[in-house]
Amino acid sequence: MDSFNQIILSIQDVLSGYVLIVALVGTGIWLTFQTGFVQVREFGNGWRRLTGGLFGGKKKGGKEEGGLSSFQAVTTAIAGQVGTGNIAGIATAIAAGGPGAVFWMWVSAFFGMATIFSEATLAQKYRVHEADGSYSGGPVYYIKAAYKGTLGKVLAAIFAVLITIALGLCGNAVQANSISDAFHSAFFSNFTASFNFMGQTITYDKLICGIAIAILAWIIFAGGVSRIGSVTEKLVPIMAVFYLVGGLIIVLWNFADIPYAIGMIFEGAFTPQGVAGGAFGITIREAAKFGISRGLFNNEAGLGSTPNAHAQARVDHPCQQGQLAIVSVFICTMVLTTLTALVIIITGSLEPGSFGRDASGALLQGVSLTQAAFGSLYGHFGNIFIAIAMFFFAFSTVLGWYFYGEQNVKYLFGKGAKYPYLVLVCFFIIVGSLLQVETVWNLSDCFNSMMAIPNLLGLLALTMVVKKTYKEYREDWLPKHPEDGSK
Repeated sequence: MDSFNQIILSIQDVLSGYVLIVALVGTGIWLTFQTGFVQVREFGNGWRRLTGGLFGGKKKGGKEEGGLSSFQAVTTAIAGQVGTGNIAGIATAIAAGGPGAVFWMWVSAFFGMATIFSEATLAQKYRVHEADGSYSGGPVYYIKAAYKGTLGKVLAAIFAVLITIALGLCGNAVQANSISDAFHSAFFSNFTASFNFMGQTITYDKLICGIAIAILAWIIFAGGVSRIGSVTEKLVPIMAVFYLVGGLIIVLWNFADIPYAIGMIFEGAFTPQGVAGGAFGITIREAAKFGISRGLFNNEAGLGSTPNAHAQARVDHPCQQGQLAIVSVFICTMVLTTLTALVIIITGSLEPGSFGRDASGALLQGVSLTQAAFGSLYGHFGNIFIAIAMFFFAFSTVLGWYFYGEQNVKYLFGKGAKYPYLVLVCFFIIVGSLLQVETVWNLSDCFNSMMAIPNLLGLLALTMVVKKTYKEYREDWLPKHPEDGSK
């Protein structure tokens, strides 16, 4: 098992550290220029669509029409994007790449907005309207459209298998583990009643937590896409506001240090001998590597996950859902993840001798670093706050990732396969909440990286389709529909 785990780590290091950074950022730059910087031109329109859905705008779609409203589709996508990476992932990136990693995360998000616009637009364009009124869509459909014959079918099948394992099964086990660990740390750290399971000592609170998550998830899963959409359109705004308020209080409390934090981000991004490099021995290359890779995997632009949700939206033109997809990356990376980064930097958690260090003086990692930063103002309530935030973020990801897996399981095996898949996901949730199996975590990351490859091949092959569709939207469709309100 150790040898197998090392092989997985080696593959993942090459994929996430080199291959995908070039492929994902390169694709984003290519699509940015091919669409005339669509992320800039359409950001305002996407924001208006989002706020229109949030505050009671037109909500087409739903159970009676098939699919989801445009707002429900984007909140389902955001539910999958916003997860433990916004709390723990960025802390890991800063610990490994210094504050400069935040700048490179912003760069990857900017170009990722063009990628995710293309994904959402193609998901809409190539989706299939089923006889029962539902929709089937996502990368498997536009990959087959890009590559005709056997090659397209093989690439689509590979993608479907990888996303089901990476997100639906292993990924949801990881999310459940994050929830149970956070709750144990915040509420049950002194709880000692335990049992032995697969060679590990497990406290009963983790078992109860896992069962509770699985039951709640089952209730929502069983309601199908309409119930998932109904839950995410309520859950996502609540969790975003909850985390924003908690983080902004800390930032404003340390208002005088905001220029210092911003300075550290830019200095660490461009000056190896600056604050980041001088204090932590971090080079520009390391800052860029960890910032870009964490940003890409944080907002999932180019990985092929979110198009499964965007394909469900009821919109009048494919590009309208692409506009919303742009905003989803902005919320995930530029708002929520940046807030976590600012809290960590502005509270001095990276400095030697700070509460961001353990007894030996080593910098804390992952969620522990974020908890320490929030605890600088809130004390032990910081742990509780992060535990609640982790539940919101991770559980919303469970909903989004289950849905992505279900869509691809149905593609591979037919609609009847979703029921055993539902049972299997709940089983992985319970086991994942009990055990932190390193191999499962690494498998999830590795398959997550691998599934991007067939998706990017599809996007690149269909670049001219995206360009033509967007041109048709701006030049032909909009003049005939001035009520759309796009600028």
